[in-house]
Amino acid sequence: MVVVRYILGSSTIWQNEFVTFAVVAATLFGSPYVLLTKGHVNVDLLPHYLGPSAKRWLALFASSLGFLACATLFWTGWQYFHEAWAAGWVTPSLWGPPLWIPLLPLPIGLGLLTLQYAVDIFCLATHREMPFAPSPEAGDL
Repeated sequence: MVVVRYILGSSTIWQNEFVTFAVVAATLFGSPYVLLTKGHVNVDLLPHYLGPSAKRWLALFASSLGFLACATLFWTGWQYFHEAWAAGWVTPSLWGPPLWIPLLPLPIGLGLLTLQYAVDIFCLATHREMPFAPSPEAGDL
């Protein structure tokens, strides 16, 4: 960026904007995998003192709240993306790419995250998964 700006004399505004869009997209696209592998930050103080049945209900409750939140964000993200696409919105920067491109990760990433929450709820409800189970990778066994 320094070479492009100072030696070549070109604008680098697009680089900052692109990096911001890319980081948001990577976060949204990676979220379902993090949920799948249980890689998210988890405070397990309360589940530590609960029995198996109470742990399952707590996990179902938490996953249901996550599902509802992600489904809501998916729907509003889809509407926002569609409006930007249909109206031909562009970003207000000098670069000015079409706004639907950086908004596309909203419905895709949040849609996949909503589906992953649905799978988690199904696995918890059918006793295919133990809630708040210690992971062998973390050395919690």
